[in-house]
Amino acid sequence: MPISAVSSASAIGLSGMRAAQQRLDTHAHNIANAATPGFQRQTVVQTAQPGAGGVIASVRREPAGGSEFGTQLAEDLVGQRVSLYSFAASLKTVQTQDDMLGALLDIKA
Repeated sequence: MPISAVSSASAIGLSGMRAAQQRLDTHAHNIANAATPGFQRQTVVQTAQPGAGGVIASVRREPAGGSEFGTQLAEDLVGQRVSLYSFAASLKTVQTQDDMLGALLDIKA
């Protein structure tokens, strides 16, 4: 496997971890501020990076008067759990890349 492919796997995993952390932070922000008057819920939008691989995450505010309070709270609670699983999956990608690079170096040594 070429070194550039290994580096790309690492970049993809790291960008996935950053995006998952951003989603987790955003869900926590929404839950903590849900009862605040005038609060606008935030969402994270992920955009693929075709050349480099991975994703870029950006935070956006939802327009006021979206879905009802209970539905939003449930979405954020579930979203936190999904973000944790996504982070763990991306971490596994980075760990696998590290193991592959170590095996490659052992073979070449």
